Amino acid sequence: MPKQVDHQERRETIAQALWRVVEQRGATQLTLREVAREAGISLGQLQHYFGSRAELLGFAMDLAGEQSARRVGRVLAELGERPHPRAVLRAMLVELLPLHAGSRVTSRMSAAYVLEALHDEEVHARARSGLVRGRAAVERVVRQAVADGLIAADRDPVVETDLLLALTGFTTLLELGVVEPAAVLTAVDRHLDGLFAGEGGAGR
Repeated sequence: MPKQVDHQERRETIAQALWRVVEQRGATQLTLREVAREAGISLGQLQHYFGSRAELLGFAMDLAGEQSARRVGRVLAELGERPHPRAVLRAMLVELLPLHAGSRVTSRMSAAYVLEALHDEEVHARARSGLVRGRAAVERVVRQAVADGLIAADRDPVVETDLLLALTGFTTLLELGVVEPAAVLTAVDRHLDGLFAGEGGAGR
């Protein structure tokens, strides 16, 4: 009997090869041929699963996002059934920064994706949609915390969400070794302390 190929598994293997190309050699080397070489398959085999660079990049980005969400979920699960919103926001922010191997892959993938989106309308629409959903998830947590009295009622949830996401700007400084991870985490915690002023640092 010929061996049956798990097509989803093969697609994920190819996506992971793309991650390695981006992480080890940079987005400029991100071609279908280079990804096929990294995956140990022929270009024709790769094109059986992905018809274009944009399609492959989109799938790889979605897969990275799913793994990122699972990591956040595991962190929150360890905090109990109803984790404090400060802890939820901290987990989200930490995962968006290149502070460990998994999040570095996602961060570098995101950078490559944004560069592609600047010159491809289809990728732009897909990337924008993903960012809008991610931002909305953060804003929901902030709005609920305001409604629950954990964040002062005079705080604008839209502005506070934007300020929280602005902390992801540490990405470049981290990647280029300008700041240390410990300093970034201190800054994140200081910002969250200010947002949840009066909570006594609850939810750390």
